[in-house]
Amino acid sequence: MNFLAHAHLSGENPQLLVGNMIADAVKGKQYSLFPEAVAGGILLHRKIDTFTDSHPCVKRSIDTIRKEAGRYSGVVVDIYYDHFLARCWDRFSEVPLDEFTVSVYRILGNHWSLLPARVKRMLPYMVAENWLNSYANLLDLKRIFYGMDRRTKLASGMSRAVEILEAHYGSLQKDFDEFYPEMIDFAGRTRQQITSKAVSSPK
Repeated sequence: MNFLAHAHLSGENPQLLVGNMIADAVKGKQYSLFPEAVAGGILLHRKIDTFTDSHPCVKRSIDTIRKEAGRYSGVVVDIYYDHFLARCWDRFSEVPLDEFTVSVYRILGNHWSLLPARVKRMLPYMVAENWLNSYANLLDLKRIFYGMDRRTKLASGMSRAVEILEAHYGSLQKDFDEFYPEMIDFAGRTRQQITSKAVSSPK
């Protein structure tokens, strides 16, 4: 799962969303340094990643493109799934995608003091280039992959990722369509567990 899915799976708690969106920049037990709800979002992110990595649909998608995408197949599939989510957004949310992405950027900006340095460097680019909305469009997706490939000094081959997606589009979308409703259920249960623990914890 990439940025759009993690944002969507955060539910309606702004601090949970912040934690979910910054989690990759928070190592080990550093999550305990954040406010309780933000820490919960970091843990939610980690549980989402574990569920995703072990899911047979995701493994099947990775196997589908492994010969062409190599060791970056998992990263590429994460972004493919954000593409599919953006393309069929109305199936999973009553809030229009444009409105949702603006709210995510606003929430992150409102919690600027809590953002790790790495996220503070990234956020202006995310907003200016509207990353969360870009996943739906194949031309924008190609630009995203090209930027990622450039950061690996063209070692990843991700500049070909859209071409690979187009070659396997039907089977990859089928995997996503089977996987994501289960992901939504899992994330919902996990949010409830996190919230319940926070409520029951002694002050």
